[in-house]
Order: sequence, then structure tokens, then C-alpha cells
Amino acid sequence: MQVILLERVEKLGQMGDLVNVKPGYARNYLLPQKKAMRASSENVKFFEAQKAQLEAANLKAKDEAAAVAAKMEGLKVAIIRQAGDMGQLYGSVSTRDIADAATKAGFTISRQQVNLDRALKNIGLHDVSVKLHPEVIVTIVANIARTEEEAEIQAQTGSAMVASDEEDDLVEEVAEDAAEEVAVEEVTEEEVSE
Repeated sequence: MQVILLERVEKLGQMGDLVNVKPGYARNYLLPQKKAMRASSENVKFFEAQKAQLEAANLKAKDEAAAVAAKMEGLKVAIIRQAGDMGQLYGSVSTRDIADAATKAGFTISRQQVNLDRALKNIGLHDVSVKLHPEVIVTIVANIARTEEEAEIQAQTGSAMVASDEEDDLVEEVAEDAAEEVAVEEVTEEEVSE
């Protein structure tokens, strides 16, 4: 099926391009989302007549999205979830969770604008891309933590607050060594005082 693109569609083409797509893709996605129109002779004439207005509207929307992207650049959103000791979440963080957190931070975005290339199932800082316009994409940081305090520490240090078994053993060894040194010092002080 041949369609005329009304906006830039990733991996398909730019606004005004005449492209061949599978009928299901056109019927179920491009046409209902108003991203394209059928390439009939009447629609081609209509598009040519409206092309300047469509390009102006697209340019205006792109400029507005670029302005929002400039404000949004470097945004870190904290998402609080339950997790195990190793930092594995008891669920996952979805696009809706990220969109809600960004909305609380003062930027209204929908979950369809959030692009996740993988499921977020671990505590830590994760880069997430947000598509504000087909030509404007901004990256924000999802700070997934167990508590607000942990989220603040992760934001300051830039690393996840996950303790591995080796780190726990190391902390215990250091604590035992410190306790032994204190005990030795106390014994030597008693011997000196006698």
C-alpha cells in the first residue's frame, strides 16, 4: 500500500515522502495515528496544496519540543521500588512509571514518548530516551532506589547502592580487625598503667 507521510517516521521516511508499506501497518498504525494518508490522486493534490502549512506546523512543533528538551536535559527522576539485597527489583519499572515521575518533576510527557530498549529491573541510574517530537529526542536519568535517601545518595555518587556478598564479607572483616586492634590497645594500656 502506498502512503504519503505527514511527519517523519523513524526507519520509514521524512514528511512528504511517498512510501510503500504493508497494508496492516498502514491501517493499524500510520493512518489512525495521523502519521500518513493514503496515496490517492486526490490526497496527493491535497497534500501538495497543504504542504507549506504542514511544514510550518511541523517546524513550530519541533521548535517547541527543542525548547522543552533544553529544559529537560540532565533531568533525574527518582523512582522508589522494593528490591532484594542484591538490587534486583520485585517487578520492573515501566514507561508509565517514568512518564509519571517526569510529570511530577514538571514536564508533561506520555508513556508513548518514553523509549525503553530493555526492561529496568535493577536498582541504579538508567539512561532513558524521551521522544518529544519525531526529530527531537532527549535523554533523562531514571534513578531507581529502595528509599528517598538511597535515591539521593545514588544521585550524588552516580552509582547504585547495592551490596554484594563479597562487599558484606569485606565490611565484616574490617569491623573485626578494628575490634581486635581496639582490644590490643586496651590490653597494652592496662600493662603500661601497671
